[in-house]
Amino acid sequence: MSALTLQLSPILKLTDEQFEQLAAANQNLQLELTAKGELIIMPPTGGETGDRNFELDGQLWYWNRQTRLGKAFDSSTGFRLPKGGTRSPDVAWILMERWEALTPDQRRTFLPLCPDFAIELVSETDEVEKTRSKMQEYIDNGLRLGWLIHPKTQQVEIYRPNREVEVLQSPATLSGEDVLPGFILDLQPIFAD
Repeated sequence: MSALTLQLSPILKLTDEQFEQLAAANQNLQLELTAKGELIIMPPTGGETGDRNFELDGQLWYWNRQTRLGKAFDSSTGFRLPKGGTRSPDVAWILMERWEALTPDQRRTFLPLCPDFAIELVSETDEVEKTRSKMQEYIDNGLRLGWLIHPKTQQVEIYRPNREVEVLQSPATLSGEDVLPGFILDLQPIFAD
């Protein structure tokens, strides 16, 4: 089953608070709100995608635990983007100084910022063009590095500000570059059948 997109505009425009209330009242659903006011309802992932997401989370968590340079987040974390919309990347990370600048109330709700780093994993039911648009939305809101990973084709798209998307075919690893210094993602468990 693929994501369901509801066109709310121009009939209804949800405020940030209303969207948070809607998400809280429907905790069994993963919801996102685009800057255009579209409500996206995403189904739970299948076993293979869940395993891959966990592998991505684990590798980033382990690096972050050693470096303590920031805060890492899983796919259940909502980010209220500066240009509108609330999105939930599969994996996200922000610098510690940005986390520390948030108030305790801001830390408890959808985070009012764009992550510094994000990963989106293309599952069997994802529409690739919509996921690419989501990655571009992150870049437009201040993302410093993003990876769109296609396990089926073993392709990775690397998103950086003010640069063309770089496409890699079957890389063994990915570097966190200067955003995540010293982080190397091992793609073998992601690409394994």
